[in-house]
Amino acid sequence: MKNETNITSGMRAMVPWLAGVAPFGLVIGIAASQAKAVPTLAGWLTGPTIYAGSAQIAAIQLLNAGAATVAVIVTVLVINLRLVLYSAAMANYWRGTPLWWRLLAGYLLVDPSFVVGIERYAVEPDRRRAHMHYLGGAIVLWFGWLAAMAVGATVGASVPSGLHLEMLVPLFLIGELVPKMRVAANRWAVVASGVVAVACVSVPMHLGIAIGIVAGMTAGQLAPQLAAKRATRKSTTDVSTKDIEGALR
Repeated sequence: MKNETNITSGMRAMVPWLAGVAPFGLVIGIAASQAKAVPTLAGWLTGPTIYAGSAQIAAIQLLNAGAATVAVIVTVLVINLRLVLYSAAMANYWRGTPLWWRLLAGYLLVDPSFVVGIERYAVEPDRRRAHMHYLGGAIVLWFGWLAAMAVGATVGASVPSGLHLEMLVPLFLIGELVPKMRVAANRWAVVASGVVAVACVSVPMHLGIAIGIVAGMTAGQLAPQLAAKRATRKSTTDVSTKDIEGALR
Protein backbone atom coordinates (compact mmCIF):
# COMPACT_ATOMS: atom_id res chain seq x y z
CA MET A 1 0.00 0.00 0.00
CA LYS A 2 2.85 2.39 0.78
CA ASN A 3 4.40 1.76 -2.61
CA GLU A 4 1.04 2.40 -4.29
CA THR A 5 0.68 5.65 -2.37
CA ASN A 6 4.09 6.87 -3.48
CA ILE A 7 3.46 5.88 -7.08
CA THR A 8 0.26 7.93 -6.89
CA SER A 9 2.10 10.92 -5.40
CA GLY A 10 4.59 10.79 -8.26
CA MET A 11 1.75 10.72 -10.77
CA ARG A 12 0.14 13.75 -9.17
CA ALA A 13 3.44 15.61 -9.15
CA MET A 14 3.87 14.99 -12.89
CA VAL A 15 0.36 16.04 -13.99
CA PRO A 16 1.11 19.82 -13.98
CA TRP A 17 4.13 19.19 -16.21
CA LEU A 18 1.87 17.66 -18.85
CA ALA A 19 0.38 21.10 -19.48
CA GLY A 20 3.71 22.17 -20.94
CA VAL A 21 4.88 18.84 -22.31
CA ALA A 22 1.72 17.92 -24.23
CA PRO A 23 1.91 20.87 -26.68
CA PHE A 24 5.52 19.95 -27.43
CA GLY A 25 4.46 16.37 -28.14
CA LEU A 26 1.69 17.68 -30.40
CA VAL A 27 4.21 19.78 -32.34
CA ILE A 28 6.52 16.79 -32.85
CA GLY A 29 3.59 14.61 -33.93
CA ILE A 30 2.52 17.26 -36.42
CA ALA A 31 6.10 17.53 -37.71
CA ALA A 32 6.18 13.76 -38.17
CA SER A 33 2.96 13.80 -40.17
CA GLN A 34 4.13 16.67 -42.38
CA ALA A 35 7.62 15.27 -43.11
CA LYS A 36 7.40 14.08 -46.71
CA ALA A 37 10.47 11.84 -46.61
CA VAL A 38 9.63 10.21 -43.26
CA PRO A 39 6.61 7.91 -42.76
CA THR A 40 4.32 9.18 -40.02
CA LEU A 41 4.67 5.96 -38.02
CA ALA A 42 8.48 6.21 -38.18
CA GLY A 43 8.30 9.79 -36.94
CA TRP A 44 6.03 8.75 -34.08
CA LEU A 45 8.39 5.90 -33.16
CA THR A 46 11.06 8.48 -32.30
CA GLY A 47 8.96 8.86 -29.13
CA PRO A 48 9.57 5.46 -27.54
CA THR A 49 13.01 5.02 -29.14
CA ILE A 50 14.73 8.39 -28.67
CA TYR A 51 12.31 9.75 -26.02
CA ALA A 52 13.67 13.29 -25.85
CA GLY A 53 11.73 16.09 -27.51
CA SER A 54 14.48 18.30 -28.91
CA ALA A 55 16.45 15.30 -30.18
CA GLN A 56 13.31 13.83 -31.77
CA ILE A 57 12.46 16.98 -33.70
CA ALA A 58 16.08 17.25 -34.87
CA ALA A 59 16.06 13.62 -36.03
CA ILE A 60 12.81 14.07 -37.96
CA GLN A 61 14.06 17.25 -39.64
CA LEU A 62 17.41 15.72 -40.56
CA LEU A 63 15.84 12.55 -41.94
CA ASN A 64 13.36 14.61 -43.92
CA ALA A 65 16.25 16.61 -45.38
CA GLY A 66 18.01 13.41 -46.45
CA ALA A 67 20.87 13.61 -43.94
CA ALA A 68 23.19 10.63 -43.51
CA THR A 69 22.28 8.15 -40.77
CA VAL A 70 25.56 8.78 -38.94
CA ALA A 71 24.88 12.52 -38.86
CA VAL A 72 21.43 11.92 -37.40
CA ILE A 73 22.77 9.59 -34.69
CA VAL A 74 25.61 11.93 -33.72
CA THR A 75 23.26 14.92 -33.54
CA VAL A 76 20.80 13.05 -31.33
CA LEU A 77 23.58 11.91 -28.98
CA VAL A 78 25.02 15.41 -28.66
CA ILE A 79 21.63 17.01 -27.98
CA ASN A 80 20.99 14.39 -25.31
CA LEU A 81 24.27 14.97 -23.48
CA ARG A 82 22.32 16.71 -20.72
CA LEU A 83 20.77 13.34 -19.86
CA VAL A 84 24.24 12.09 -18.93
CA LEU A 85 24.43 14.95 -16.43
CA TYR A 86 21.02 14.02 -15.04
CA SER A 87 22.16 10.41 -14.71
CA ALA A 88 25.23 11.52 -12.78
CA ALA A 89 23.02 13.47 -10.38
CA MET A 90 20.79 10.42 -9.87
CA ALA A 91 23.67 7.96 -9.50
CA ASN A 92 23.91 8.33 -5.71
CA TYR A 93 20.22 7.55 -5.30
CA TRP A 94 20.18 4.61 -7.70
CA ARG A 95 23.43 3.00 -6.55
CA GLY A 96 22.85 -0.54 -5.27
CA THR A 97 19.52 -1.01 -7.06
CA PRO A 98 18.94 -4.00 -9.40
CA LEU A 99 20.13 -3.68 -12.99
CA TRP A 100 16.58 -3.82 -14.35
CA TRP A 101 15.66 -0.81 -12.22
CA ARG A 102 18.63 1.25 -13.38
CA LEU A 103 17.85 0.40 -17.02
CA LEU A 104 14.16 1.29 -16.66
CA ALA A 105 14.77 4.43 -14.58
CA GLY A 106 17.52 5.59 -16.94
CA TYR A 107 15.32 5.08 -19.99
CA LEU A 108 12.55 7.18 -18.40
CA LEU A 109 14.95 9.94 -17.31
CA VAL A 110 14.20 13.19 -19.13
CA ASP A 111 13.83 16.78 -17.93
CA PRO A 112 10.44 16.62 -16.13
CA SER A 113 11.02 13.16 -14.62
CA PHE A 114 14.42 14.33 -13.37
CA VAL A 115 12.89 17.36 -11.63
CA VAL A 116 10.02 15.40 -10.07
CA GLY A 117 12.39 12.63 -8.97
CA ILE A 118 15.26 14.71 -7.60
CA GLU A 119 12.92 16.87 -5.53
CA ARG A 120 11.56 13.79 -3.76
CA TYR A 121 14.95 12.08 -3.37
CA ALA A 122 16.26 15.21 -1.63
CA VAL A 123 13.63 15.06 1.13
CA GLU A 124 12.59 11.39 1.35
CA PRO A 125 14.76 9.31 3.73
CA ASP A 126 13.13 6.06 2.58
CA ARG A 127 14.89 5.36 -0.72
CA ARG A 128 12.32 2.75 -1.83
CA ARG A 129 9.45 5.21 -1.39
CA ALA A 130 11.37 7.80 -3.40
CA HIS A 131 11.94 5.23 -6.17
CA MET A 132 8.19 4.60 -6.38
CA HIS A 133 7.50 8.34 -6.50
CA TYR A 134 9.95 8.75 -9.38
CA LEU A 135 8.51 5.76 -11.23
CA GLY A 136 4.92 6.99 -10.90
CA GLY A 137 5.76 10.38 -12.33
CA ALA A 138 7.97 9.00 -15.09
CA ILE A 139 5.31 6.54 -16.28
CA VAL A 140 2.64 9.25 -16.48
CA LEU A 141 5.04 11.42 -18.47
CA TRP A 142 5.90 8.58 -20.88
CA PHE A 143 2.29 7.72 -21.66
CA GLY A 144 1.30 11.38 -21.87
CA TRP A 145 4.16 12.13 -24.25
CA LEU A 146 3.36 9.28 -26.63
CA ALA A 147 -0.35 10.11 -26.54
CA ALA A 148 0.31 13.78 -27.37
CA MET A 149 2.54 12.75 -30.28
CA ALA A 150 -0.14 10.37 -31.54
CA VAL A 151 -2.75 13.14 -31.49
CA GLY A 152 -0.38 15.50 -33.31
CA ALA A 153 0.43 12.88 -35.94
CA THR A 154 -3.29 12.18 -36.44
CA VAL A 155 -4.48 15.77 -36.84
CA GLY A 156 -1.36 16.68 -38.84
CA ALA A 157 -1.85 19.41 -41.41
CA SER A 158 -5.28 20.41 -40.07
CA VAL A 159 -3.64 22.37 -37.23
CA PRO A 160 -3.14 26.06 -38.19
CA SER A 161 0.53 27.08 -38.04
CA GLY A 162 -0.51 30.41 -36.56
CA LEU A 163 -1.30 28.75 -33.23
CA HIS A 164 2.44 28.43 -32.47
CA LEU A 165 1.89 25.64 -29.94
CA GLU A 166 5.66 25.30 -29.53
CA MET A 167 5.68 28.62 -27.64
CA LEU A 168 3.69 27.03 -24.79
CA VAL A 169 6.68 24.90 -23.82
CA PRO A 170 9.15 27.66 -22.82
CA LEU A 171 6.32 29.71 -21.30
CA PHE A 172 5.30 26.78 -19.10
CA LEU A 173 8.90 26.08 -18.08
CA ILE A 174 9.37 29.73 -17.11
CA GLY A 175 6.24 29.51 -14.97
CA GLU A 176 7.63 26.42 -13.23
CA LEU A 177 11.03 28.03 -12.73
CA VAL A 178 10.10 31.44 -11.30
CA PRO A 179 8.72 30.21 -7.92
CA LYS A 180 11.87 28.13 -7.34
CA MET A 181 14.10 31.20 -7.73
CA ARG A 182 13.29 32.23 -4.18
CA VAL A 183 16.19 29.95 -3.20
CA ALA A 184 19.56 31.64 -3.70
CA ALA A 185 21.28 28.53 -5.06
CA ASN A 186 18.56 28.15 -7.69
CA ARG A 187 18.96 31.78 -8.73
CA TRP A 188 22.69 31.34 -9.22
CA ALA A 189 22.12 28.15 -11.19
CA VAL A 190 19.54 29.77 -13.49
CA VAL A 191 21.62 32.87 -14.13
CA ALA A 192 24.83 30.95 -14.74
CA SER A 193 23.23 28.39 -17.07
CA GLY A 194 21.36 31.07 -19.01
CA VAL A 195 24.36 33.36 -19.46
CA VAL A 196 26.69 30.53 -20.47
CA ALA A 197 24.14 28.93 -22.83
CA VAL A 198 23.57 32.25 -24.60
CA ALA A 199 27.32 32.89 -24.80
CA CYS A 200 27.80 29.42 -26.30
CA VAL A 201 24.86 29.55 -28.70
CA SER A 202 27.22 29.43 -31.69
CA VAL A 203 29.03 26.32 -30.45
CA PRO A 204 28.54 23.53 -33.01
CA MET A 205 26.13 20.62 -32.59
CA HIS A 206 24.07 22.25 -29.81
CA LEU A 207 26.88 21.72 -27.30
CA GLY A 208 26.11 25.13 -25.83
CA ILE A 209 23.08 23.61 -24.07
CA ALA A 210 25.20 20.98 -22.31
CA ILE A 211 27.83 23.57 -21.40
CA GLY A 212 25.14 25.82 -19.93
CA ILE A 213 23.72 22.95 -17.87
CA VAL A 214 27.16 22.13 -16.45
CA ALA A 215 27.69 25.80 -15.57
CA GLY A 216 24.30 25.98 -13.85
CA MET A 217 24.85 22.79 -11.84
CA THR A 218 28.29 24.00 -10.78
CA ALA A 219 26.95 27.40 -9.72
CA GLY A 220 24.10 25.76 -7.80
CA GLN A 221 26.55 23.52 -5.93
CA LEU A 222 28.99 26.32 -5.12
CA ALA A 223 26.42 28.92 -4.05
CA PRO A 224 25.67 27.43 -0.57
CA GLN A 225 29.39 26.98 0.12
CA LEU A 226 30.17 30.58 -0.82
CA ALA A 227 27.22 31.80 1.27
CA ALA A 228 28.50 29.81 4.27
CA LYS A 229 32.00 31.27 3.86
CA ARG A 230 30.61 34.81 3.69
CA ALA A 231 28.54 34.18 6.82
CA THR A 232 31.61 32.83 8.63
CA ARG A 233 33.71 35.84 7.63
CA LYS A 234 30.95 38.21 8.69
CA SER A 235 30.61 36.45 12.04
CA THR A 236 34.39 36.59 12.59
CA THR A 237 34.47 40.26 11.64
CA ASP A 238 31.61 41.06 14.02
CA VAL A 239 33.36 39.24 16.88
CA SER A 240 36.64 41.03 16.18
CA THR A 241 34.91 44.40 16.09
CA LYS A 242 33.24 43.71 19.45
CA ASP A 243 36.59 42.68 20.95
CA ILE A 244 38.21 45.89 19.77
CA GLU A 245 35.34 47.99 21.09
CA GLY A 246 35.57 46.19 24.42
CA ALA A 247 39.33 46.80 24.65
CA LEU A 248 38.88 50.49 23.91
CA ARG A 249 36.39 50.81 26.70
